[in-house]
Amino acid sequence: MHLAHYLGLLHRAQLRLADAYDEVGSAHGDEPDVFHLCQRLAAQCRQHAQRLDPFARRYAEDAPAEPDRLHSELFKGTRTGGLGLLRDLQDVYLMAAECDISWTVIGQAAYGARDEELLAVVRACEGETATQLKWLRTRMKQAAPQALVVAD
Repeated sequence: MHLAHYLGLLHRAQLRLADAYDEVGSAHGDEPDVFHLCQRLAAQCRQHAQRLDPFARRYAEDAPAEPDRLHSELFKGTRTGGLGLLRDLQDVYLMAAECDISWTVIGQAAYGARDEELLAVVRACEGETATQLKWLRTRMKQAAPQALVVAD
């Protein structure tokens, strides 16, 4: 069973997303909404990773180590200014999208394995991840005119 691979991938992706939210919130602290929401979303991502732990242990019994090629690196650090905020939010959006599709794939596996506990975690966390994507998209729309037209 390869479910353990995706659980490991998502666990790592959630922790990296949390770190990225922390970095973006700190780097763009002059934007109060960004600072506070990034702190909240980072905590949410860490909670998602924590909720995956029992399932990673359950399904990892016969699983080999996660292949390196399943892991991607999307966020390389923050930038400054309005354009920097826009690019940072876009990087975080891509990381959240990776988590979103991983929740979908794991949800389908949970259906196949008839694992109701995992399915309940997927439903809750997948919905919160979708909300994160909506906020990121909205915040990028808000930042784009200033960053791209007015420019620093």
